[in-house]
Amino acid sequence: MGFPKGFYWGGATAANQYEGAWNVDGKGDSLPDHMRGGSFETPRQIDATLDAGALYPSHEATDFYHHYEEDIALFAEMGWNIFRMSINWTRIFPTGEETEPNEEGLAFYERVFDCCLAHGITPLVTISHYELPYHLVEKYNGWASRELIDLYFRYGKALLDRFAGKVKHWLTFNEINVAGAPFGAALSLGTVQGYTGTMANLPDDINLRMNALHNQLVASAKLVKYAHEAHPGTMMGNMDCFILSYPETCDPADQWANLEGMRYFNWYSSDVQARGAYPTWARRMWAERGIEIEMQPGDEELLREGTIDFYTLSYYMSNVVGTHDTLEESAGNMTQGGKNPYLESSEWGWQIDPTGLRIALNEIWDRYQLPIMVVENGFGAKDEVEPDGSIHDDYRISYLRKHVAAMHEAVDDGVGLIGYTWWGPIDVVSAGTGEMRKRYGFIYVDKHDDGTGTLARSRKDSFFYYQKVIARNGEDLD
Repeated sequence: MGFPKGFYWGGATAANQYEGAWNVDGKGDSLPDHMRGGSFETPRQIDATLDAGALYPSHEATDFYHHYEEDIALFAEMGWNIFRMSINWTRIFPTGEETEPNEEGLAFYERVFDCCLAHGITPLVTISHYELPYHLVEKYNGWASRELIDLYFRYGKALLDRFAGKVKHWLTFNEINVAGAPFGAALSLGTVQGYTGTMANLPDDINLRMNALHNQLVASAKLVKYAHEAHPGTMMGNMDCFILSYPETCDPADQWANLEGMRYFNWYSSDVQARGAYPTWARRMWAERGIEIEMQPGDEELLREGTIDFYTLSYYMSNVVGTHDTLEESAGNMTQGGKNPYLESSEWGWQIDPTGLRIALNEIWDRYQLPIMVVENGFGAKDEVEPDGSIHDDYRISYLRKHVAAMHEAVDDGVGLIGYTWWGPIDVVSAGTGEMRKRYGFIYVDKHDDGTGTLARSRKDSFFYYQKVIARNGEDLD
C-alpha cells in the first residue's frame, strides 16, 4: 500500500529552542529563558533571578525570529507540505495575565504563517510547548493553580480567533504526559516557584504534579470545545511523548510492571484527551501512589466534550521494564529505563528502535482509531563540518531511513498514519541538556555551546536524503 497520497512530510521545532529574540517586540520572559545551558554530564540550572554573566541558550537560540524567511525557503526546498512549530506564550501575553494580546507578537506569527502558505506549507501549531510565562511560575506555581486554566484559554482563544483563516491544525500542549515524570515539573508544568537549582534536584510532589496535569487536561478540553464550536473545520490534537517499553522477561511480574508503566506514562493522558474520561484503572493507580485529584464541578463534563480530532506523538526510543534488579539503566527522552541488549544507542544513551515505532503506531491505532501523526522523531549527534563546508551525517540518514521504513510497515498494517515531522530539521537548542552540540538538523546552524557563531545556515547530506524521501513519498528508501 505505502503512504497515502497527500501524506504530510515536514519537520518540527519549538519556539523556546529555536526562535530567540527573547525580549524583543514586547515579549516577556518564560521559564526556559531562566534555564542555563548544560550537557549530558552536567544538568541544566534554573535561576529564579537572571544572572547577567550566565548563558541562557533560549535568549538567542538559532534565531528563527530573524531568519524565518530563509529557513522556510529551505524547508520548501526539501519538499515539505507541513511545518510543526509553536507559539511563544510570552510573545502574545508577556506575563500571561494581560487582558489584551501583544499585537507585535501576533503580527510576527502572521508573517510566519503567510510565508509558510506562500511556499505551500501547512502550519501545524503547538499552542504551549514548554514555554510557560515565568510570571505565572512565580505568582501561581505554574499549573499547580487552577487560575491557569482560564489564562491558557484566553491565550489559546486569541490564537484561534486571529489565525482561523490561516491555521487549521493545532496541538494544545506538547508532550503533556511528561507531567508524569519529575522532570516535567520544570519543562511542562512550571511548578518550580522560587526555585534556583539544577534540573536534577527539582522539588517534587507527585500529588501536586498530577493535579497540575489535571488542570492542563481540563484547559486543553476547554479550548478544544471552543475551537469546535467557534471555528468548525479546525482540527485539534493532543501530543504525547510515547516511550514504548518491553518487559525484561516472561516472568508475569515483569509483564505486569510493564503494563502498569505503559498505562501510567503512555495511556493515562491520551485516554482522557481521546476518550473524554480518565481510564477505569486510574482510581486504583491514584490510591496506590497517594494521589488525590481535586476534581471540580464541570471538569468531567468538559473532558467529555473536549476530545481531540487526531493523535500526535513524539517517538525516539524504547525502554525495558523489569522487577529483578538486573537491568542496566539507559538514558532517554524525558525518562530513564532499562537497557535493551538487542538495540544500539546514540552517544546520549538513547536506544535506537525503529520496530518499536511500528509497534507503537499499531497499538495507538487499535486503541483510538483516530488519525495519527508522528510529530517528533529524530537523532541527536555531534556533526563535523568538513573543510569544504560539507557535513556527512550518514548516522542521521540511517536513523531516518529505518524509521520511515517502520512507518511504511505500520501503514501497510492498516494504521491511519497521516503525517511525519522530523524533530529539529534545523539545529536547535536541546530541551533536556541546553546544548547545541547535540544536533538533530538536516540544516546546520553555526551556533555553539558557548554562545558563539555566525548563525549561518548550510545543508547537511541528510537534507538531500530527506528531499528524496519526500519526492518519492517514502518509497525506494535506498
